[in-house]
Amino acid sequence: MVNRDEAHEDAGRAASRLTGRPVTGARAASGSPAEVTLDGGARVMVKRGDAPGAVQAEVAGLRWLAAAGTVRVPAVLGHDARWMVTERVPTGRPDPAGALRFGQALAALHAAGAPHFGAAPPDGPQDAFIGLAPMRNAPGTDWPRWYAEHRVLPYVRGAVDRGTLRPGEAPVFERVCVRLPELAGPPEPPARLHGDLWNGNVLWGADGEVRLIDPAAHGGHRETDLAMLRLFGCPLLDRVLAGYEEAAPMAPGWRERVGVHQLFPLLVHAVLFGRGYAEQALAAARGALAM
Repeated sequence: MVNRDEAHEDAGRAASRLTGRPVTGARAASGSPAEVTLDGGARVMVKRGDAPGAVQAEVAGLRWLAAAGTVRVPAVLGHDARWMVTERVPTGRPDPAGALRFGQALAALHAAGAPHFGAAPPDGPQDAFIGLAPMRNAPGTDWPRWYAEHRVLPYVRGAVDRGTLRPGEAPVFERVCVRLPELAGPPEPPARLHGDLWNGNVLWGADGEVRLIDPAAHGGHRETDLAMLRLFGCPLLDRVLAGYEEAAPMAPGWRERVGVHQLFPLLVHAVLFGRGYAEQALAAARGALAM
């Protein structure tokens, strides 16, 4: 339960309360996250989560990814039900060597695995989020069925409810879901996914190492993370994929399956941001049906 004072405090006061250190400065921000300077000069990022469970889900996701000892993530320095404080990552330019290492580390992260498809991180809520959209982590043992029930059809219904998709367009996605067992490729074990791996959540550190932020972490299919990297334009993606393939070769036909895995993020964006993403999702679904 968040008390009244905590509900109305600003990022600086939250950072001081959660880290136990005085705050000496804050960069003005209209939203979240905000950059705050602690006594001694350390700069941290302070993020507020207004939806119940949002901070818990993100903190649990960051710690689950960090526990794999593969791709680096910012350390969580303090949190409560509403606020999260993490270390700030000084950023630099993408470089080919760093991209190759990122691909190798991402493969190792996926290989760290999950108990089942839809597994939430330890201490993470079943009802989590991807960006601002709800995301339910319900368990499954069969990826095609789980992906249809928990990563495609809920967002089709949400997009129809919001008027982003027309009711007559929903059967296109339903037909893809029926065919998923034949479209999914060889069976894969549950992978430990970042879950929201678009370029904005990939920080190219000034030290040449990548950090990942804002996870929607869960157990899923490794090709979903890679499909999202491709969807929103990751710098040096060819080098990232080369590193990944060097560490853990992809199953044959994975390039043809990219559209299948992009259905999830495209439908989430259709729910949140409108018709343009719905049209992209329809194109991906029709492309899958043509396979």
